[in-house]
Amino acid sequence: MTLRRDTHDDPYGLGLDGAHVEGLPFLNPYRSIGELNETELMKLRRHPFEVAAAVIDTYAKEGVEALNAIPGEVERLKWVGVYPQRQGGDAFMMRVKVPGGVLTAAQTREIGLAAEAYGRGPEDHPLFGNSYCDITTRQTVQLHWLHIADIPRIWERFARVGLTSVQACGDCARNVTSCPVSGVDPHELVDSLSVATAISDFFTGNRTYANLPRKFKISVSGCSENCSRVEINDVGYWPASLGDVVGFNVRVGGGLSDGERLSSDLDLFITPDQAVETARAIAQLYAELGNREHRGVSRMRYLVQELGPDGFRAELVQRLDFEPRSGATPLSTGYRRDHVGVHPQVQDGLFYVGCAVPAGRLTGLEFVEVARLSDTYGDGHVRLGVDQNFILSGVSEVRIPALLNEASMVKFSPHAGPFTRGVVACTGNEFCRYAITETKQRAVQLAQRLDARLDELSPDSPLRSQPLRIHLSGCSASCAQPQIADIGLRGAVHKGDHRLEEAYDVGIGGALGPEAGFLNWVEGALPARQLEDAIMNAAVAYDQQHHEGETFTAWSRRTNPSELRTIVNGRTS
Repeated sequence: MTLRRDTHDDPYGLGLDGAHVEGLPFLNPYRSIGELNETELMKLRRHPFEVAAAVIDTYAKEGVEALNAIPGEVERLKWVGVYPQRQGGDAFMMRVKVPGGVLTAAQTREIGLAAEAYGRGPEDHPLFGNSYCDITTRQTVQLHWLHIADIPRIWERFARVGLTSVQACGDCARNVTSCPVSGVDPHELVDSLSVATAISDFFTGNRTYANLPRKFKISVSGCSENCSRVEINDVGYWPASLGDVVGFNVRVGGGLSDGERLSSDLDLFITPDQAVETARAIAQLYAELGNREHRGVSRMRYLVQELGPDGFRAELVQRLDFEPRSGATPLSTGYRRDHVGVHPQVQDGLFYVGCAVPAGRLTGLEFVEVARLSDTYGDGHVRLGVDQNFILSGVSEVRIPALLNEASMVKFSPHAGPFTRGVVACTGNEFCRYAITETKQRAVQLAQRLDARLDELSPDSPLRSQPLRIHLSGCSASCAQPQIADIGLRGAVHKGDHRLEEAYDVGIGGALGPEAGFLNWVEGALPARQLEDAIMNAAVAYDQQHHEGETFTAWSRRTNPSELRTIVNGRTS
């Protein structure tokens, strides 16, 4: 099913009218209404998509008081990509879907203009200024400080360039991620972008599959390096071959937050044209069997754990409209952390240029500038990675020096230091109601200070040429994915003798791909003021102790956790 967004019939680009499939029960028929949690009851009383028309017709005109007067309505806003900020009142965030992370220059420009025109906060941030937006770890873009009255205008402007915020949040299929350089990567095995886009088109605005037990995250990898982080998604496709046919093996049940789990391989091989039907059938299975009474255990990973991979596969096969095959050979053999730098494309004479965006934050005008660079030097596309960086594709070799001489390339350098290049941060307590600690400013300044201390590492240290991935998450929800970082930081509170202060749990050694595994939490509630030294202590220890060719992950896993804790705290064993 492909949804068409006609700007004449659907001027707000929401694609909600008539976009549904008959036949799927709205609720699991084996559970009574009395057992449902409050969010499920809210979805029963009024389908979440109905909030879109209410925003346009009522709340944008009458204000947040009218919104707050309808029970459950603030929660329903998530289905159209809108969240209240922690400041409350008339302050909202909006998440814009970017399937596969690929934007046109026109779309990039419009996002930047929207941030500049509508996203101005009450005062300038000391580091970021004002009117800024964030690239997320799901290849979306998040705007801040929006007023409810302006949201229909933003939707209408986005619709003109083919953008939508529908189902960027909520208990539904979220933005579908894929390799950000799909179509230009010389090492691509199967086209992941077209598959991700087709899956996104099927679910976006699809009323039948919008009432799932919880969020539903899908990732598609088409290369051998798993740059879209398939193993931590509810549903993941990664390349495999069966005879002469290259397609995907299906994985399910990955996730982070509390109860993190690497996804299970179902030994189910599909071709690209079967990808949408497979995602639909998994969503149906999840809708029918997922736990709707307790939100804490209603993610896909708990259902896979309950049924087991074989049991889940058996249930899935019953819901597919084709006969799946098994025994395919996986083709994913590596784990690529980012695409920063200048890299040759599959097209002769063209290159893509990966630019580091510390913690993923740009101002609206900087986003507009990225659009200009894409139009001026590239192929008119901007590609967002799950590492919160952006990529300019289609740059001819002769234009690379001019591009790198642009003033904006100083800040978003393809040659950024290893800490700046690898730092990731969630929204933090600046805007998020659940976060304990500030993240964005801390992440940027921490990375800059660490890059300034590179002379503490040996001249031939691997950390000089490869990013050390530091992920800061303001709470246990893990939006910054700290469990898979080289060094993961999770917001906490340190109780000192005389005061409370922001702190972080410190973990070391996470990775995906051949070294897939979550990090070890080696220190709890370390005061934020001690993070710089703690991270540099770990970097120096790796530099001094690693074997030739040994990764930071491998070194950390052969080092006793108690020793890692000693290293982090700057003590000698």
